[in-house]
Amino acid sequence: MIYKDLQLFKFSAYGFLKNLRFFDVFILLFFRQQGMTFLQIGTLISIREISITILEIPTGLIADCYGRRNSMIFSFISYILSFFIFFFFPKFGFYAVAMILFGMGEAFRTGTHKAMILEYLKQKKITNQKVEYYGFTRSWSQIGSALAALIAGAIVFYSGNYKYVFLSSVIPYISALFLMISYPKELDGFIEKKKHPNLIKEIFINFKSTFKDFINVFKNSKLRKALVNSSLFDGLFKTVKDYIQPIIKAFALSSSFLLFIKDKRDTIVVAVIYFILFLLSSYASRNSGKFKNKFKSLSKAINSSFIIGISFIMLAGVFYFLSLKFITIICFIVLYVFQSFRRPMNVGYISEIIPSKVMASGLSAESQMKTLFVAILSPIMGLLADEFGIGKALIILTFLTLLVFPLIRIQEKKLS
Repeated sequence: MIYKDLQLFKFSAYGFLKNLRFFDVFILLFFRQQGMTFLQIGTLISIREISITILEIPTGLIADCYGRRNSMIFSFISYILSFFIFFFFPKFGFYAVAMILFGMGEAFRTGTHKAMILEYLKQKKITNQKVEYYGFTRSWSQIGSALAALIAGAIVFYSGNYKYVFLSSVIPYISALFLMISYPKELDGFIEKKKHPNLIKEIFINFKSTFKDFINVFKNSKLRKALVNSSLFDGLFKTVKDYIQPIIKAFALSSSFLLFIKDKRDTIVVAVIYFILFLLSSYASRNSGKFKNKFKSLSKAINSSFIIGISFIMLAGVFYFLSLKFITIICFIVLYVFQSFRRPMNVGYISEIIPSKVMASGLSAESQMKTLFVAILSPIMGLLADEFGIGKALIILTFLTLLVFPLIRIQEKKLS
């Protein structure tokens, strides 16, 4: 039974509001509407991810040294600025600036909020509920995504332009900003207090101490494998997940049984499929603990879901190459579900071997590795998609990923 109180619902509300990203379900189609190639889109994504990579570790350390709430507040301010640029300045150069601001928001957020949840579990002495608790809050994130899909569909349907999804996203992000302000100070994390007359020197000592602990984390080979296993899968998922959008659009426009929808049926079908997809993902997140218990160990569950998830990306590529678009969409939906199973398990597994004081830094390191993989893979995926088509690009990337799996396979240990 999950421990339920007001803070659990605040954590859930954060996930819900944070995922009201109305642009998510149309982001690739938005860039294509602007006349961009897949390589250009991949380059923009890479710019965003490189920005995150550069800032991720420092921002995680800042969260540990200055307080996690302040880090989250700055994150949402950066997001909101990026949304305004996407809406008002439709040029590649401005989009690059918006991506940097968005990346700054991601860098200050990723790892930090997870650390706040884990800190809260530690304070309440219920750390044994890590997987179930995080899965519950993540399920609300997916519900937010599902609702966002329908709202985004309505926005595009009535406006006739994808860009309005960015302006609309400002509203929930302002709400999330005020939610962060309401979080209790106890979730800021431990900041070592020492009596120094110089405040800057005191902060520097805390920063140096935290960074040293963070470096020591990577001396643990078990943790290194866990971080790469998690971040590589997440990185590949994040690279390919939006390619479902042009596939759905092509399916909607070419399917004879959808001809009864006269106007903008591609927009309607994209919104409905994403709504179903996110509802299934929400269910998967909520039941990640049950999924974990079907295996002899948490590590075995993580390893198995890695192979299965990657296999479905490859199958999606094969079926798309064979022009079986509907089956391709089904493969993507299954991929989203497995990602929702995996994420709570990975957070629970990694958090077991990271010192509490550097929790935000350690989880930010995992996110940094993920963004580094996305930064590398996105332009490659874009180039391959331009040259050979989406199907072959998916097959090539997944084949290369499967080749390295033996090197990042987590050592399996029975559940106690």
